Amino acid sequence: MGPARDAGARLYSFFADAQARSPAEALRSLNLQALAGRPIEEIFLGIAEYVCPIGGTVDEGITRDAFIETVAELAHQEIFDFDALNPEQMQTVFEMFTARTIEARICNEIGKNSIKLPADVSAVQRLQEQLHDFVSRAVSDALSATPGPSGAPLTQQLALQHVDAIYEAAYQMLQTLGDAESET
Repeated sequence: MGPARDAGARLYSFFADAQARSPAEALRSLNLQALAGRPIEEIFLGIAEYVCPIGGTVDEGITRDAFIETVAELAHQEIFDFDALNPEQMQTVFEMFTARTIEARICNEIGKNSIKLPADVSAVQRLQEQLHDFVSRAVSDALSATPGPSGAPLTQQLALQHVDAIYEAAYQMLQTLGDAESET
């Protein structure tokens, strides 16, 4: 999950910068000031190189693909205006990206035969739906929780620790479900 964690950290930092200074200043810091005022999809595709630099590893490809899928999902989440992006929308984007990277990484493990799946296609589809629901809920729950009794905001490091824990739990859940489906 190294490239995904790093990309998540860069996305989180970009959002923090946009919130602290302004969206235009955050873009300027990446030398992308020409994107200011453009549609949100263009902006996010423009920051793709910053968030997910092109690399040659499978994990880097998984991470980049998850980011592009997240950008494609923005309209479905009714997130249209980068300049008006509020903290809840930023968290939603971060959650979507995090969930997609975890799911894609687990699917890659399946492809490498690290996780055994049942032979029945409908059982595999049910597992995929269960995995998606589990990961999405786990990411949302983990990232929505405040880190302590002080109610301090979620830090980048804590968010990334949650990602690691969710990945492990999702991997174990999928392995358990796959084993149970294989036995039936």
